[in-house]
Amino acid sequence: MTTRTLLFDSPFLLGFDHTRAQIDRAARAAADSYPPYNVEQRGERAVRITLAVAGFGPDDLSVTLEGRQLTIAGKREPSATGDQAFLHRGIAGRGFVRNFVLADGLEVDGAELEHGLLHIDMSRPDTVHAVRRIPITTA
Repeated sequence: MTTRTLLFDSPFLLGFDHTRAQIDRAARAAADSYPPYNVEQRGERAVRITLAVAGFGPDDLSVTLEGRQLTIAGKREPSATGDQAFLHRGIAGRGFVRNFVLADGLEVDGAELEHGLLHIDMSRPDTVHAVRRIPITTA
């Protein structure tokens, strides 16, 4: 972590405080392992995040994008029948919040819940990066 701080404290990298904060936030989020997820490259310009959300329905899940932070949250209401007696309970049903920091230009196309998997599809629109000449003025 010290190396990252030293890198971003270089006098040649001005205005990267926000980037440093995003990297730190992403590192903290990566330490959490529930729910399990995959990140899949789908072609040159598309990415899919898939979360294993067995037992959650569409009304139990929310996907929000605030700035460049994608937040996926799940909260299950307790079952209406309180007389369930589990001999083994291995399917986690606890609530969760999972955050991803998206690169600039990556757009969220949609989310789909299918067979206990929540798919979030993203793409990077094809943009042409033009070289811009900066005029030099004299004082």
